Amino acid sequence: MATMMSRLSTRSLASASARHPWRTVLVWAGIIAVAIGLNAALLEDGLTTEFAFSNDPESTRGARLLEDRLRGPRPINEIIIVRSNELTVDDERFEATVTGLFDDVMALGPDVVEGGVNYYQFRLPDFVSDDRRTTIIPFVMAGALDDANDNIEKLFAIVEEAGASAAFDVYLVGEASVALETNELTFKDIEQGERVGVPIALLILLVLFGAVLAAFIPLLLAVLAIVLAFGATAFVGLFVDLSFFVTLIITMIGLAVGIDYSLIVVSRFREEMGRGRSKLDAIERAGATANRTVFFSGLTVVFALAGLLIHPASVFQSLGTGAILVVVAAVALTTTLLPAALSLLGGRVNALRLPFIGRRIGASADADGGYWATVVRIVMRYPVLSFLAASGVMVAAALPALDINTGFNGVDSLPDGVQSKEAFFILEEEFSFGVVSPMEIVIDGDANSEAVKAGIAALREMLAADPDFVGPSRVRVNADGDLSLVSVPVAGEPASDEAIEALRRLRSDYLPAAFEGVDAEILVTGETAFNDDFFEITDRFTPIIFVFVLSLSFLLLTVAFRSIVIPLMSIILNMLSVGAAYGLMVLVFQKGYGAGVLGFQTTPMIDAWIPLFLFAVLFGLSMDYHVFLLSRIRERYDQTGDNAESVAYGLRSTAGLITGAALIMVAVFGGFASGDLIANQQIGFGLAVAVLLDATIVRTVLVPATMRLLGKWNWYYPAFLEWVPRIGIEGEVETAPAGAAD
Repeated sequence: MATMMSRLSTRSLASASARHPWRTVLVWAGIIAVAIGLNAALLEDGLTTEFAFSNDPESTRGARLLEDRLRGPRPINEIIIVRSNELTVDDERFEATVTGLFDDVMALGPDVVEGGVNYYQFRLPDFVSDDRRTTIIPFVMAGALDDANDNIEKLFAIVEEAGASAAFDVYLVGEASVALETNELTFKDIEQGERVGVPIALLILLVLFGAVLAAFIPLLLAVLAIVLAFGATAFVGLFVDLSFFVTLIITMIGLAVGIDYSLIVVSRFREEMGRGRSKLDAIERAGATANRTVFFSGLTVVFALAGLLIHPASVFQSLGTGAILVVVAAVALTTTLLPAALSLLGGRVNALRLPFIGRRIGASADADGGYWATVVRIVMRYPVLSFLAASGVMVAAALPALDINTGFNGVDSLPDGVQSKEAFFILEEEFSFGVVSPMEIVIDGDANSEAVKAGIAALREMLAADPDFVGPSRVRVNADGDLSLVSVPVAGEPASDEAIEALRRLRSDYLPAAFEGVDAEILVTGETAFNDDFFEITDRFTPIIFVFVLSLSFLLLTVAFRSIVIPLMSIILNMLSVGAAYGLMVLVFQKGYGAGVLGFQTTPMIDAWIPLFLFAVLFGLSMDYHVFLLSRIRERYDQTGDNAESVAYGLRSTAGLITGAALIMVAVFGGFASGDLIANQQIGFGLAVAVLLDATIVRTVLVPATMRLLGKWNWYYPAFLEWVPRIGIEGEVETAPAGAAD
């Protein structure tokens, strides 16, 4: 067993890759070529804009009943809005424009548009605004949402052509059109994030390494990790549909961890070369230490992200899958391909040195001067004061999180100028956005029974009296007479507070009153019901996921560092980073402090999926830096047995690198935060500020101050756990370098 473990160690992987570099490069080239092929052939078909649940909540059961026994797949409603500042619907030119537009859309055929209706067919008053200058043309798209998404561009082309007339403004709005424009904005934000984040990351790498070639290596590794993750995602998409948002997450996380992991290894390799080791010895030593740290860091990130797979919502499962795949790809490349590349480059890794900055190449971690040495002396000399000051800042940043309000930011949060947003405001002002996505009440029972009929009549009367149900309710019965559908438009967007409150009144008050004693199952479905079920399920699963992630992280760190104090301290300090991210998001996005300066929108809510996603990602990334710092401390402690000196050495030798790596992550996340979608702004900002605070305040002040105060208690390990195998992150213990403090 020991022999097998040694063969599979990060040191042995690095050594084998370095001794056979071209063989390693060729193997990876083949794998990457396959990934590119999978990406080109399968990725697009494996992505979806539809959200689903695996635990079958009420909204899903109701939708399934309607699909199986009444109408087939859920209808995807689209509405064309025609408005004129000069003419009314009674004008012949208005009628000609609307009927011509309607005929063009219907000419697309039943494979694109299932059906539609316009005002001039039946003179329906609900289709005309009070001033008679605006009318709506409702359509039902053919097939499911993904089919509608594929076809909606054809409607956009017709609408754009009709809107070219100076006399009319023509808009398209609905689930598929909003999804298309949101997808386009997402890909635009990805490009924006890359344009902003990558150049800044490169500049930071140039400053850290002082050499052009060394700076480009981490960027290349990050790009390859993203390519591999896209290919793996395309393969997974053959079996399960993944949210289109997974591409953004893979790019964002891939750039961050891909750069950071290779940064750690390249830095350690150059440090060992600077100590006089040969090329292969330096690679082996980096493999035994830095690569091992990367492996365990990646493992902690994967454990944290694995918590998302527990959630029944497909969006969390998709985000967790994509993020895990790119982290695994980054770790695999860093522990194998990177040693091979360093073997081929050797001392040439320092090629193209930069003036002044390049002079620091090969500087030893044992250096006792400089900025970080000063920080170390202050923190270690005044640990109580350092702890109180740093923890005070973090707690203050976290306090606004007590006012967090979660929900879904809808069409009205899209950037100005997006036609779906303009259409939404017209529709909401003149009609109701609820006509796009009505609330649907499913009655599974004998539709001909007097009890069911009386219940439906009583329910429609209650809905008509509630101002948040803004249109007449309609009733449909299936051919077998055993399933009824009552549909009614609701005020606001499907995820608005107004719509959610109306749904909750419907479920808690109106339905029990109308159908008391009736032999039928009553279910509410539709977008609003789906959203409310998502909120309820997320609230229920959040503590479960928190416990899962924290427990796994505790176990991993306990085994890795052979201490139960270190894991407890790590969890508490990492939760401070997460809390600070929540608090600052609330402060900026909900309360508006600094939002204008930073170019962000203000919004009454944080998207409901973001806090849990941020927790998983931030906890993993925080542990990433934590493992890196603690591994150097533990490595030194095993050499010297001196806790205070080991803490000082670990901080002094890693603080600059941790801060540089954090600045790279901040640049990447900040680049994505500069996008247009509010969800991307919230994610990017939350990740950026949390990583920055974590690397500067938590890792460089709170961790060393706490460890200085705890002393030898840091390494307390109960005797009854001695049977656990030793798999320390710090690798093989080495004699302290000459001249090091003991």
